[in-house]
Amino acid sequence: QAQLVESGGGLVQAGGSLRLSCAASGGTFSSYNIGWFRQAPGKEREFVAAISGAMFTSYADSVKGRFTISRDNAKNTVYLQMDSLKPDDTAVYYCAATTRKFLRIEHNYDNWGQGTQVTVSS
Repeated sequence: QAQLVESGGGLVQAGGSLRLSCAASGGTFSSYNIGWFRQAPGKEREFVAAISGAMFTSYADSVKGRFTISRDNAKNTVYLQMDSLKPDDTAVYYCAATTRKFLRIEHNYDNWGQGTQVTVSS
């Protein structure tokens, strides 16, 4: 099973950028589909973006055109480049791994990281 560790969160002004990293250990990384989810205070966790082992990507409508997900299998790492950040993007961001399909569905993921806080000030 994969163990996941997120990093790269922090405080940024609206319009700024951050790059989150999700480093994996255990299992065969290239076979995992990786998703990013986020949870804002008082809200349910929601899908942000995902990338399959075959490099297919999927984005939530709210981040499409602003966020880019990518992976480096040689480094066992998935990245989430976040540009044009808005205060509504403030949340704890989690990465998760699965071998299942339907990557927008939270319950399809088996392994989760501990999360990293992203705060966007107005």
